[in-house]
Amino acid sequence: MPPIDASTDADRVPTHPDGPEPAGNGEDTLDLRLPDELVALFAAEATGTREAADPVPGYRKGTGPRIPPADDLLDGIQYWGPTTTPVGTFQLRPVRIEHDLPLISRWMNDPAVSAFWGLAGAPTRTEDHLRAQLDGDGRSVPCLGVLDGTPMSYWEVYRADLDQLARHYPARPHDTGLHLLVGAVADRGRGRGSALLRAVADLVLDHRPACARVVAEPDLRNTPSVAAFLGAGFRFGAEVDLPAKRAALMIRDRSLRHLM
Repeated sequence: MPPIDASTDADRVPTHPDGPEPAGNGEDTLDLRLPDELVALFAAEATGTREAADPVPGYRKGTGPRIPPADDLLDGIQYWGPTTTPVGTFQLRPVRIEHDLPLISRWMNDPAVSAFWGLAGAPTRTEDHLRAQLDGDGRSVPCLGVLDGTPMSYWEVYRADLDQLARHYPARPHDTGLHLLVGAVADRGRGRGSALLRAVADLVLDHRPACARVVAEPDLRNTPSVAAFLGAGFRFGAEVDLPAKRAALMIRDRSLRHLM
């Protein structure tokens, strides 16, 4: 936020260019008293304690959603808020390693997951994978998927046009990619994957106006994953050879989102 000019001249009443300055003891000024809430917000910005004046992440009381910084490559995932799905209220929450690592590492050590993610082993292996994204330039954001208040899935939302994937298909600017794993066995095979993929694709399209397509590249061998994307309104685009797998390029087009 640009600095506020607090000089007294900023509060002076403009005078006619052909007339004299009004005389008097301060009659040429307006009493421009800022609301207390706005003063608190400015103070929080200046001191780096914004959360004290903005206790609800992503929203300021009475003023709607926070606008992400212009250099945010994914338009403020942390501010997207919850969405209603056929299987419950769902929200993406960016990963906090100190809090979420044990859970995500446990999921990565599930044989059904590790077969495609390749991150089984000590928690440090998963931690390295997460930190590579969190310490990067923001082109990929790891998130927990929270359903009705319970973390139950892991997601990566990434700029596909800035990813190595863009070398393997005709990428368009702002194409946004998704990676997903459903953590608990009890949450698999019940249609939840398709419902949540559709919901997250809609969140991307709703909050990223420059994005015309949401894409994904599940392993061709992972037939349940491919089927989940098809059930979520994605179409099969092509088979692509990536460094670690042969993948199905799945695409959800903004122009077709209400038809598929």
